[in-house]
Amino acid sequence: MQKKTFGTMISTLRKEKGMTQLELAEKMGVTDKAVSKWERDLSFPDINSFPKLAEIFGVTVDELMQIKTEAGEPASSKKEFHNIIDTALKGVALAMGVAVVVLSAVNEIDLRSAVSMLGIGLACLAISQFTKNE
Repeated sequence: MQKKTFGTMISTLRKEKGMTQLELAEKMGVTDKAVSKWERDLSFPDINSFPKLAEIFGVTVDELMQIKTEAGEPASSKKEFHNIIDTALKGVALAMGVAVVVLSAVNEIDLRSAVSMLGIGLACLAISQFTKNE
């Protein structure tokens, strides 16, 4: 669904309901001039009136405002999110490994700390693999 301006959305929904601007204005408690301004994107209804407007049109407030919910979120956005998480987890794992190697080379890390850091890195790699299988 292509996004419309808010005014176009109001106009389309009003016409689908077979209402005039005056009829919508009366139901909303505003003037028909206010509705005309909404439809021409010159002004917007008060935020507190959105639930009533949505009820009149038989839609949700989210639909009225053209907000995509999680279920309606494009698959590409979810894929991008998972790719970012995967990259971050692998980055942490790599950083832990490099840190242990460098700190060991300059004798600045004890065995317990090195094992802990490598464990964190391995945990990140394991999480990365589990999220790929979802």
